[in-house]
Amino acid sequence: MRLTNDDGSATVELAILAPALLLALCVVIMGGRIMIASNAAESVSGSSARAASLARTPGEATAAAQRVASADLARQGLKCAGGGPSVSTDTSNWSGRPASVTVQVTCEVALSDIGMPGLPGSRTITATATSPVDVWRGQ
Repeated sequence: MRLTNDDGSATVELAILAPALLLALCVVIMGGRIMIASNAAESVSGSSARAASLARTPGEATAAAQRVASADLARQGLKCAGGGPSVSTDTSNWSGRPASVTVQVTCEVALSDIGMPGLPGSRTITATATSPVDVWRGQ
C-alpha cells in the first residue's frame, strides 16, 4: 500500500524538457543551414571555374567567375552577408601546360536570425574549384 502519490506533473516535466528540445531544434536548423550553404558554395565554385576557363583572357575570366557566382547563388536563394559572395580567381597558371584557372568562393552565412542565445552570428563557408582552360575557347 502506497502512502504518497508518485504520478508527477506533466507540466513540470514539459517545463524541464522544453528548453532542451528547443536547443536541439535550433542546432538542427543551424546545421542544415550550414550544410545547404556549403553545398551551394561547392556547386557555385565549380560552375564559376568552368565559366572562367572558357574566357579568352584572364581579365574576362575574373569577370565571368564573379558574374556566374553571383547569379548561381541568387538562383539557389543563398544570401551572403556583407554584400554578397567574395570570389577570388587565380589565373596565374593561365598560360601554363596544362593551363588551369582556380576559383575560390567565400560566403558568410547569417545564423543570428535563428534566435537562439549563444549561437554565433554567422559562419564563413569557403569552396575552391579548379578547371582546365579550354584550349578551343578561341575557335
